[in-house]
Amino acid sequence: MKAIIPVAGAGTRLRPHTHSTPKVLITVAGKPILGHILDQLAGLPIDEVVIVIGHMGEKIREYVDGHYRFKTSYVVQESQRGLADAIYLTREAVGDSEGLIILGDTVFRTDFKRIVAKRHGQIGVKQVDDPRRFGVVELDGRRITRLVEKPERPRSNLAIVGIYLIQHMGRLYSCIEQLMARKIRTKGEYQLTDALQLLIDRGEQLEAFTVDGWYDCGKPETLLATNRQLLELHAKAPAHGAGVVYVPPVFVDPAATVERSIIGPYVSIAAGSTVRNAIVSDSIIGANVGLDTINLRESIIGDNAVIHGRQRKLNVGDASEVDLS
Repeated sequence: MKAIIPVAGAGTRLRPHTHSTPKVLITVAGKPILGHILDQLAGLPIDEVVIVIGHMGEKIREYVDGHYRFKTSYVVQESQRGLADAIYLTREAVGDSEGLIILGDTVFRTDFKRIVAKRHGQIGVKQVDDPRRFGVVELDGRRITRLVEKPERPRSNLAIVGIYLIQHMGRLYSCIEQLMARKIRTKGEYQLTDALQLLIDRGEQLEAFTVDGWYDCGKPETLLATNRQLLELHAKAPAHGAGVVYVPPVFVDPAATVERSIIGPYVSIAAGSTVRNAIVSDSIIGANVGLDTINLRESIIGDNAVIHGRQRKLNVGDASEVDLS
């Protein structure tokens, strides 16, 4: 089995952070988004991880190669022509193997071992209030009969969350080729949902399974919400230091320094950062950040930023310097 993770998206809704950092390397709950995804693959019968990269792909390669021991190959998507195009670029690396496709911009919590043991193809779904924002599935029992990308009049509230098990990837590549040959685009792009519908039309059985843990990282407000949810699941507050009070849940990397501060709830602080004389809640603090004499809440601070001052709500990109004194 091959795991396929497309991460070539520009992440425009997370600017300014994605001007200098690939979206999947933005930290949430103490770890890059991509790290949360790759951790889920441990113990699965995966021969190789194939990652589709784009702009700043070398940073993704450096992170993965430096932190994981999977056999990994990288494919470059030069232009953004849609998710189906990104998957199609992996055909030489994957061939007709069984494929586990996991979208790289969302954190999941599900039983992957149960998924990969299934006899038929699988697509992860979750009930949502407004399915018009997503690709949706229509079912006959558990069997998927129809997939529609962002329908104006949805006939189902089951959103596709971004996990797909395909028994024979060669068949999916053939369907994507048909999309491209006929120039079938939805909203200007080659959509994976359209290719999967062709696969069903050709007789492939795909089933739906429910994903309970689906954590969006697409916008600053949803990134902070995901940080809160993941910290509630996993974080353990450090022991109180001299002059430091932690209000759980929080994550503080062992390589960070915190002095004379109140931290939490819902705060993650990455390695190399120094926080002094601060009150910080509901925030993500990146790597090698300097915070001094500041009261922060609902904030995202990019790597290498330096901030001094007073109470504010901030969304600060990498390598910024802000003086609020």
